[in-house]
Amino acid sequence: MIEIALCLAIIGFALISILLVLPSGMNTQRDTREETIIGQDASELMEAIRNGARGDDGLTNNVYAITNYYTEFDNSGRVVNQAYFSTHGCSGYNGYTYNSAVTVFGGSATPLPAMPITNGLRIIGILSTPEYVNNNLPISSLFNTPFTSNHVVAYVRSFSGLAAEKPPQNNQIMQEDAFSYRLLCVNAPLAVDTNQYNFNFSQYGYLHQLAGNMRELRLLFEWPEEPNGNVGGFRQTFRSTIAGQLIVTNYGAPPQNLFPGVYPLYFYQSQSFTTNVP
Repeated sequence: MIEIALCLAIIGFALISILLVLPSGMNTQRDTREETIIGQDASELMEAIRNGARGDDGLTNNVYAITNYYTEFDNSGRVVNQAYFSTHGCSGYNGYTYNSAVTVFGGSATPLPAMPITNGLRIIGILSTPEYVNNNLPISSLFNTPFTSNHVVAYVRSFSGLAAEKPPQNNQIMQEDAFSYRLLCVNAPLAVDTNQYNFNFSQYGYLHQLAGNMRELRLLFEWPEEPNGNVGGFRQTFRSTIAGQLIVTNYGAPPQNLFPGVYPLYFYQSQSFTTNVP
């Protein structure tokens, strides 16, 4: 009996050790699976954005919200005085979902209607919004020019992962439990020596040409997206340099107000270059 008791005690200690290690192993497996999913999704999104995809309507099943936070700056790099923008404010955000979209200006509590993300064209067009624009047009330098700074954040349900979570699954519980993440999409101009912009264009024109035909795309993934709106502590950034132009469509938005409620969409044209960059 004593020997049996000792054996049971040894087995008990061994089982306790295994049970203590089991949660750590399961957490490691979960983290590895999530990192694999992020890597696969990053490859798909990177290719869609850098190729200017316009027909990938399947994105509407996964990208369920996008927000662009913007701020206006003067040619000295200071935030514009609110008094100069009484109609639309010097800062605010554009919020997009599948069913609706609104624009909230910094100086107005009344949201204005905007275009919902009902197709892949709009999703890619919004995610490709340049980090810096002047009068809605992409710029390659902030030297001595007013500009708008854009901060585009997308909320995404993973493309990869369990098949049970994917469309045509319409169970709300399954959709809410699906692995989701937050994506910061940065379309930055190529870094150049801005001191050279004071010199003759014929002498330093290659800088203008290079900056106008090459941009850096950065995708920062933050996960997991939690039900309360917070995001976990995992981060990973993917970068790519894109040679080509970044074109703009749907030109015209407040304060121009050429097409009320419709905002510019941007698309990369890889391997399409311009030789008359100002």
